[in-house]
Amino acid sequence: MVEELVAAGIAVGSAGVVYAMAAARVVKQYERGVVFRLGKLTDSVRGPGFTMILPFVDRLRKVNMQIVTMPVPAQDGITRDNVTVRVDAVIYFKVIDPADAVIQVEDYQFAVSQMAQTSLRSIIGKSDLDDLLSNREKLNQGLELMIDSPAIGWGVQIDRVEIKDVSLPETMKRSMARQAEADRERRARVINADAELQASKKLAEAAGVMSEQPAALQLRLLQTVVAVAAEKNSTLVLPFPVELLRFLERAAPLPTEPTAPATPEVPPAPVTPEVSPAQAHSEIGDAGNDTQKNL
Repeated sequence: MVEELVAAGIAVGSAGVVYAMAAARVVKQYERGVVFRLGKLTDSVRGPGFTMILPFVDRLRKVNMQIVTMPVPAQDGITRDNVTVRVDAVIYFKVIDPADAVIQVEDYQFAVSQMAQTSLRSIIGKSDLDDLLSNREKLNQGLELMIDSPAIGWGVQIDRVEIKDVSLPETMKRSMARQAEADRERRARVINADAELQASKKLAEAAGVMSEQPAALQLRLLQTVVAVAAEKNSTLVLPFPVELLRFLERAAPLPTEPTAPATPEVPPAPVTPEVSPAQAHSEIGDAGNDTQKNL
């Protein structure tokens, strides 16, 4: 009889150990446990630590509450200004309601991934190329709002969305490089022109100061000669100032002009009166008549 009681106690104890092992669960600190009892969700969500469930009746599903980093595959699209680009991104999200993440959607990570890809293609079509390259913060905010709206119903919160890279065609890269080069050349020319303008103003002021003291120009010439000679050149070109030539020209005496010999006066030629053809014909006729009378 005692042996039977001992055997029964051992059997009950073994059954209790097996039951405890089957019912015992451990939920980690970053997890939450969602319990389904006979397929129905229980009201309480199991927190981290040791917990017990009814074997063969309850089913515990653990949900990770950490922030998940998910890369969004690169998406090909055409921007609003008709440029073909390839854009990839990364999304950060976490579960805020474990029950909704398990019940409302079959696989919340796959759903968030597909929604991120669709939203990224939509953002590409609504944006210009300049916005994708320089105004990414605004696009990230718009992409976050587009993904976060349906994700709230899944018990998921979108923490942040970042556009990682924008790949452009090689022809577009060359065009942008030429545009940047032309813009830099334009700015360089403007800067050089501004420098020339300022230099001309300073030179004009210096010329005004030197015009008051002509010796200052000669001193400046000597300083230039010293600066050129310091470079140890074999040939030295010495400019001759025009002001010095003008000074020598003013200092030189004016030459006297030689007097030209007097030319003899020529008497004026006699003026013959003009005779018309009719008068000449009448005079010839009168002369002929006089000759006949004399004969």
